[in-house]
Amino acid sequence: MKLVVMIPAYNEGETIGSVIKEIPRDCCEQVEVLVINDGSCDNTVKEAERAGADKIISFKRNKGLAPAFRAGLETALEMDADIIVNIDADGQYNPNEIPKLIEPIIEGKADFVLGSRFRGRIEYMPVHKKVTNRIATFVTRRVSGLPISDAQTGFRAFTRDAAFHLNVMSDYTYVQETLMQAANYDLVIEEIPIEFRKRSGGESRLISNIWRYAKRAGGTIVTTYRDYKPLKTFSYLGLFFIVCGLILGFRVFIHYFDTGVVGSYLPSAVLTVLLLIVGIQTVVLGLLADMLKTHRRIQDEVLYRLKKMERDNRRK
Repeated sequence: MKLVVMIPAYNEGETIGSVIKEIPRDCCEQVEVLVINDGSCDNTVKEAERAGADKIISFKRNKGLAPAFRAGLETALEMDADIIVNIDADGQYNPNEIPKLIEPIIEGKADFVLGSRFRGRIEYMPVHKKVTNRIATFVTRRVSGLPISDAQTGFRAFTRDAAFHLNVMSDYTYVQETLMQAANYDLVIEEIPIEFRKRSGGESRLISNIWRYAKRAGGTIVTTYRDYKPLKTFSYLGLFFIVCGLILGFRVFIHYFDTGVVGSYLPSAVLTVLLLIVGIQTVVLGLLADMLKTHRRIQDEVLYRLKKMERDNRRK
């Protein structure tokens, strides 16, 4: 069984070496370390090489966490990984906990394992990040239906088969999208408590601006939910317009019932009709989008099978 530990890194020359050295090499029959250098302009690559990284891929410019994760996932599959672990390069996650993280996968109990900081021990996390992590986890839990305590964790493991199912489309972050995809494909997800250490290499490169992160991560959640639950998304939106139209139209109806004319309520009557039309059209759009979801499911299944065939051909 082969384990590939992938480490997305951007200007983490101070910490990446110690992270690689801490990775236990005896937790699987074969363990390899893959570093995804996301356009670093410091000594990240040299430190990774010095620490013993087995493979390093580099972007010419900084593309962001989601593209780095996507490239790492594809490369790990090309490296013939049976299990893939993702860990950050800043040293806040403890690499010595990798055996504990992959244990449910080895035992055949899970397809996807999350290292939960909130069920484990947090040495230090700024209050604003703790609050936003809690909020993002609550929202992700609600829209995905997964009983998880830490949707934002970057310390996670998945089987090769689960990795075949993951298609990261976001250009910013992968954490919420991959969970919602896993829920959509009924992958078995487990959480284990982990240690979260205090960062020693300056400010975080992953989340440099918490409000920008919240805005873009929220957009990813909404977009992913729309793609996988189109009927619910457009039905809720359509019902909102319909209810607003009915509430506004109630006054018009009462006035017409009393006087027999619309009179000064004509603008309200027109707006009521418009809201009802928009609401009904939005619901109809949801029905059409739900039909397209079936085609997306078929396309995802075709892509999944192509990935498996490509791997099988490499093994021959």
